[in-house]
Amino acid sequence: MKKIEIFDPAMCCSTGLCGANINPDLMRIAVIIDNLKKRGITVTRHNLRDEPQVYINNKTINDYLKQYGAEVLPITLVDGKIAVTKTYPTTQEMSDWTGVNLKFMPVTK
Repeated sequence: MKKIEIFDPAMCCSTGLCGANINPDLMRIAVIIDNLKKRGITVTRHNLRDEPQVYINNKTINDYLKQYGAEVLPITLVDGKIAVTKTYPTTQEMSDWTGVNLKFMPVTK
């Protein structure tokens, strides 16, 4: 199983699903992660606001942020390597990486 980590920009809460205007991409990735969790698959998600030290301690993330700035967030690592930047992984990418068919998802990209 591949190790998937998502490094979010600073958000008001752990999912970013708060307030009046919810970003549909944040909703989609939250539903995917919840679905995978129910199948015993862990996708780790970090929030810059709550866990800045994780961004500093991860050399790959730290180096990338130093080079390109926080505008590249979110960043997704798969097995420790940068797979996606500036956006969340697509539903198909998450399916490919986890081996779980997520095409049934009502909100896809």
